[in-house]
Amino acid sequence: MKISSSVFASFCLMIEISGIALFLRGFFPAPIKSSFSSKTKLSDLPAEPLTGNNPNSSTILVPLFHRVVIVLIDALREDFVFGAKGRQYMPYTQHLVEWGSSHSFVAKARAPTVTMPRIKALTTGSIPGFIDVVMNLNSPVLLEDNLLWQAKAIGKRIIFYGDDTWIRLFPKHFMEYDGTTSFFVSDYTEVDNNVTRHLDSTLKRDDWDILILHYLGLDHIGHLSGPHSSLIGPKLLEMDDILRKIHSSLTSQETEGSLPNLLVLCGDHGMSETGSHGGSSDPEINTPLVLISSAFKRKVGMDNPGTVEQVDVLPTLALGLGLPISQNNVGCLISPVFEHTSLRDQLRFMHLNSFQLICLLKDSTPNFQKEEGYEQFHFAEKSHGNWIKLYLEGNTSEVLSNLGRKVLRQYVDALKALSSALSKQLGKYDMYSMIVGMVLVLQVLMALLLAMPEALSRGAEVEIPLTSSLLSLPFYMLWLLCCSIHVLVCTSAGSSCYLCNLSWIPALAAITTFSAMLCVLLSMAGRKLASGAKTGTKNVNGSGFSELDVLLLIGTLGNVISLGSSSFIEEEHQTWYFMINTLCLVIFQDVCCKYFRERRNSSDDDSYLASKQDLPSLLSPISEQGIGSHKWLALSTPLLTLACCRLLRSLNQTGVQWMHLPDLSHWLNRWEHKAELSLLSAASLLLIFFFVQKCCSLVSKIALALGLLGVYSYRAAVGNVLFPWQLGSRDISKGTVEARFVYIFILGILFTGSKDLLRSQVITADSRLKSRGLWEVYSGIVLLCALLFRPHNLPVLACSLLIQTTMAQYIWKELQYDAAQTTIMHYWFGQAFFYFQGNSNNIATVDISAGFVGLESYLAIPAIFLTAFSTYSGPLLWACHLVCYLSSAQDSWNPASVGHGCYCFALLRSIPTVVYIILVTALRYHLFIWSVFSPKLLYEAMHTLVTTVVCIFFTAMDQNHIGQS
Repeated sequence: MKISSSVFASFCLMIEISGIALFLRGFFPAPIKSSFSSKTKLSDLPAEPLTGNNPNSSTILVPLFHRVVIVLIDALREDFVFGAKGRQYMPYTQHLVEWGSSHSFVAKARAPTVTMPRIKALTTGSIPGFIDVVMNLNSPVLLEDNLLWQAKAIGKRIIFYGDDTWIRLFPKHFMEYDGTTSFFVSDYTEVDNNVTRHLDSTLKRDDWDILILHYLGLDHIGHLSGPHSSLIGPKLLEMDDILRKIHSSLTSQETEGSLPNLLVLCGDHGMSETGSHGGSSDPEINTPLVLISSAFKRKVGMDNPGTVEQVDVLPTLALGLGLPISQNNVGCLISPVFEHTSLRDQLRFMHLNSFQLICLLKDSTPNFQKEEGYEQFHFAEKSHGNWIKLYLEGNTSEVLSNLGRKVLRQYVDALKALSSALSKQLGKYDMYSMIVGMVLVLQVLMALLLAMPEALSRGAEVEIPLTSSLLSLPFYMLWLLCCSIHVLVCTSAGSSCYLCNLSWIPALAAITTFSAMLCVLLSMAGRKLASGAKTGTKNVNGSGFSELDVLLLIGTLGNVISLGSSSFIEEEHQTWYFMINTLCLVIFQDVCCKYFRERRNSSDDDSYLASKQDLPSLLSPISEQGIGSHKWLALSTPLLTLACCRLLRSLNQTGVQWMHLPDLSHWLNRWEHKAELSLLSAASLLLIFFFVQKCCSLVSKIALALGLLGVYSYRAAVGNVLFPWQLGSRDISKGTVEARFVYIFILGILFTGSKDLLRSQVITADSRLKSRGLWEVYSGIVLLCALLFRPHNLPVLACSLLIQTTMAQYIWKELQYDAAQTTIMHYWFGQAFFYFQGNSNNIATVDISAGFVGLESYLAIPAIFLTAFSTYSGPLLWACHLVCYLSSAQDSWNPASVGHGCYCFALLRSIPTVVYIILVTALRYHLFIWSVFSPKLLYEAMHTLVTTVVCIFFTAMDQNHIGQS
């Protein structure tokens, strides 16, 4: 069966996406969870350890605090409380930290530093799985043992106001609640006002025990304008005033003889230097934790805050409220909080925490007896029993006190060892699903490599021996073997995986696909070997690996090999910047060879100009009269590209090592430089119109001009840039009307382009109409990018269009680069512009504010689409430009150019994806697997999905041309 290269490439990528999804399902483990279905009850708590038969050991758990108020400020960085900003903008909190009855700590969150996983960590004490970063957009009900369930079970009355993620996680736990969406990041006032408006009336009431307030405004300001925004100070002052009001109310309500109240100030995560979060940099993981209560001793001066884990909050609050510790907790007690209690109570609390961790260790670790913490616990428990015996006998000597403090230290050591052992076991990899997914993507890569000569031939068709393979005896034998292996794995003792939990229909479909792919590969390889044996060396010289193929493999593999290092992943942008600079220098050399050296023979031309022997010349020889200006423009194009790339490198610092250094975007986004940013944005929008409008119809040109004007109006409405006609001050709005105004023109341009494409396919085979339709669709995509880009990133879009225009006019056609070579260049430039935008392999650099442009409220599908589009706009723009360019070339000189481009795009994406999956599997126990390698894996998966969509569009354009032919 013969199919075109584009159809073959798209089909391969769709299978690859399935393999990647299966691999991700097995790679990202579920967090450690107890296998017990029931939740811990007070009756399940162990008694105090005791040596002998004295019946006076205690099983009762007495609460230490009457009321607890938890103020969780989203994206509250450590330095916002303990640093210079805290001293300036949170004076009351700073006074409590330095001189009040409080304990202050730096609580370290674990990656991923996004809201939903962090709420899980605070309420269950467990470390959520990394894949929770995806589930953050749609939080499911939390069914595992947690603090709120325990509180409700003993009759505690809970009130909640704030982020509605809590309501989705705990839908039946609050006696009163009011939620606000956390995803509409343009709003940083109403989201907090909706919480504070309940505060005065609630604090006066006495019908509640736990009050949880989750403020979102600070996080939204960070997403909009970063941690150094002028809006940060007023927001921190607002939070400080709220804390003062709560603390005063709690203190005034305490009476002599009653239990003290507790005020907890914390953050779910921090904020990076760009205002986002999700990664593992210090500003993202270091959050303040301040516990304020009259039970604590008043300070005489602030000490440096100690460091605790965020999961340590759960056991501390649970025992402070007289609740059992959740089953899945891996945190340790924050011992200073219990210093005001008796030594017996402190030992009791330590024993309960250690006992819970031992139960979880036994349930999750087969060889738990070999763990260091297991031995330490039993030793501490035995010493604790001896102490209880002496205590109950009435011993009051100094020996008893010294022994008690010694037992405390033993428990602390045991807790640290147990928590460390459990934290290292983030989960168990589903190796069966990982191996099947890995083999699927490896099969796709082998198929693409075996089909290379046919896919890049003049006919651009690939022979797939599908029918003969499916009707062969080896296929059925292989199918039966795979079914047997599947049954064996799924019925083996202790095996539990995703594939085994599927019903037989999808499982058989996966096995059939796996077996068919392998048989097709074997058939293609056998046919290739037989063909090579018959033709001998002539086939090698005629259709073997060309210089282009060698360049493709060396460039791609060089980048892929570097991904085996965590440092190269963190600084991958440097690799692509180097490759782009090298490419520009090679192009400059080719231009010099074309215009300053005499014509060489055909073999020299093949070496320097990379022209194909089986392709006709695109252009006739340039006359002597016209060669002058053309020559100098061609010579200046790679140099201009180098200059643009150097400018864009300085615009956004990315990666890890230099992320903290100031760049042009920081300078432009300062309030005092708003005029400069406004001029730069306006100039960039003018350049965008100049480069895009050339190939559009008159109607599309007008719509594009009005749309770009609307882009500037939107940014001025939200306060990013200035209106040139603005005389006085203007209130900042959400810019919803202006953004929707632009969306209308985007849809209009896309509709016009799609209409022209349909007319060129159905009514008339007009290549000019088809080309115009493609460029109009491309202009609509450019307008959408301009709307979603922040103002300081508009020069990235303008420079991208400048390079595309000059390269297309003076380089790719003039030097007669074929479709495959042009595809490589587009792919490399797309990768480089991904990083020029300020993106990295860290989730924290994803600009989620782009997902809410023009939206009044959170809508999942539009928000996800806009965020993904904004993030991958660089690769998408260059891929769309490639489709437009190759389609015009297809109509003029090479009918197979689109098929070649689609195939090369699929191969360029498949090689790094497959190799990286193998690397990640081998490095799954690496120290940086969750902080560095896992985010990159998600980026690779998403990039492959984007490439699949692009290749399907390639295929549609290719099939249109075939149909017209």
